[in-house]
Amino acid sequence: MRNVIGLLFANNSANILQGLAFERSIAAVPFGGRYRLLDFALSSMVNTGIRTIGLVTPRQYRSLLDHLGAGKEWFLDRKTGGLFILPGAIQGLSAQGGKFRLKDLQLNIEYLQKDFCENVVISGCNHVFNINYQAALHLHASKQADITLIYTESMDSAAMAGKERLSIGENQEILSIQENNSPETTGLAQVYFADMLIIRRKLLLEIVEGYRAIETVDLMEAIQENLPSLKIFGVPFKGYFGTINSVKEYFDRSMELLNPLIRKEVLTGQDQIHTKIVDNPPTKHGAHAQVSNSLVSSGCTIEGEVHNSILSRGVTVEAGAIIRNSIVMQKCKIAAEANLNYVILDKFVKVHAGNELKGNKNTPLVVLKGSLV
Repeated sequence: MRNVIGLLFANNSANILQGLAFERSIAAVPFGGRYRLLDFALSSMVNTGIRTIGLVTPRQYRSLLDHLGAGKEWFLDRKTGGLFILPGAIQGLSAQGGKFRLKDLQLNIEYLQKDFCENVVISGCNHVFNINYQAALHLHASKQADITLIYTESMDSAAMAGKERLSIGENQEILSIQENNSPETTGLAQVYFADMLIIRRKLLLEIVEGYRAIETVDLMEAIQENLPSLKIFGVPFKGYFGTINSVKEYFDRSMELLNPLIRKEVLTGQDQIHTKIVDNPPTKHGAHAQVSNSLVSSGCTIEGEVHNSILSRGVTVEAGAIIRNSIVMQKCKIAAEANLNYVILDKFVKVHAGNELKGNKNTPLVVLKGSLV
């Protein structure tokens, strides 16, 4: 798709996931055993046919670059176009709000200037979804729109914290953009901006230049301010859209992957989610292993019990150990007779024999990367 380039913002605030994002950005947080949260936004652009994609990186970018490499798994290791790593401009503001900060674009203005495409698809990287932008691009072109916002409907206002609430006209035109300040569920479906938009490249350059003197302005703030003078339309996204604004939501979205219908829609449908390939042997199940309703990645060794859980690559579960309702990340070791329930183990955690770790559905217990318990 030669008339469109992509732009991903992977430098969202990491505070919402507490210890899971101490040493990594939200975009680099492992998800679903094999993936990172970045994979959903990046794969959606690649599956649409976009072959030039810029990634605005956070301060903690090591794990992100280790995961992406040259972009081979996403077909972005190309002579023309490909994956562009763009440094974030205001690292000190990483804890503040804002989805698409214009200062980041000002620092990387050449990425927008050197390409002569007509439109730019912009997305955040902290949601779970699988979208093909073709329908939105078609409407954007047919309406001769300046900007097209992709939105989702939800009755849970609290889950949509930080999402702008939209008012849509009969012609799909955006009538208003408002902050979602209501922490309570109203019981009525509301329309929320899904942190994905299409904007004319030349207009984006004009906005970036026009707000150069303002340090902290966000692209959505600029759009909201200029709403009366722009042709802005909305396109609904009716598929699965998983918000992650807290550790609980991260846990809930992960557990929803155990539903085969959601798993098929998000991960293995017509447009599959791509991720880094690791050559591991198949998982080994011992003679007395018991596994039910779980996602188990390659390279694991299971001698104990795993129920209603997600195991990443290279996890060891010794005989007598029991894991229930938990997320266990890469190369963790659960020793014999240990018991886990409603726990999130970050990478390289070792749980000693006989220990019991227990959280609950509303407040899962998080164990930091590399811990010995």
